[in-house]
Parts: sequence; structure tokens; C-alpha cells
Amino acid sequence: MNFRPLHDRVVVRRIDAEEKTAGGIIIPDTAKEKPSQGEVIAVGPGGRDETGKLIPIDVQVGDRVLFGKWSGTEVKLDSQELLIMKESDIMGVLTDVFSKKKAA
Repeated sequence: MNFRPLHDRVVVRRIDAEEKTAGGIIIPDTAKEKPSQGEVIAVGPGGRDETGKLIPIDVQVGDRVLFGKWSGTEVKLDSQELLIMKESDIMGVLTDVFSKKKAA
């Protein structure tokens, strides 16, 4: 099933959190927090300002984003658990700083 979000909404798939701490301790499933990182699966066309002009969305499909712990609405589409949230719920796009430094 294809899903196209409306207005300034974004569909995000959570990226699973690490199962070990930095010290090597394995975290059991019951103690894990919901991850606050995800991959953008689909984006809407954007919102409109007071004059009706379209304001495009800054994130793109495939971006890895950081969002609030309680952001979005959880839905299940084609047996996938996804989040639908407004673009304003996204705090930022994660970029790989190290690969950009190497390429320069």
C-alpha cells in the first residue's frame, strides 16, 4: 500500500536503538527507550502561509532525522510500524560529518 502524507506531514520509520552501552553492557528489551531517530519514508507537499503560497518541506525521503520522544502518531501500514508527524516535530537532520571531511 502506498501512502502519501498531506500538507506538512512526514512519515518516519524508527531506527532501532543500540542494544549495548558504550561500556559493553547489553540492554534488555524491557529497559530500552523508544528511539528518537528515524528515516524519512514519505513527505507531503508542504504547508501554506497566510497568502496561500506553498512552503516546501526541508526534509527529503531517505534523510535520517532526530525527533522528540513523544512526537508523531504511531500507525501500522503493511505490517510496518511508522510515525506520522508534522515537519515542526523534527528537530534536525543527522549528517555524517566524518565522511564529508574525508571527501574535502
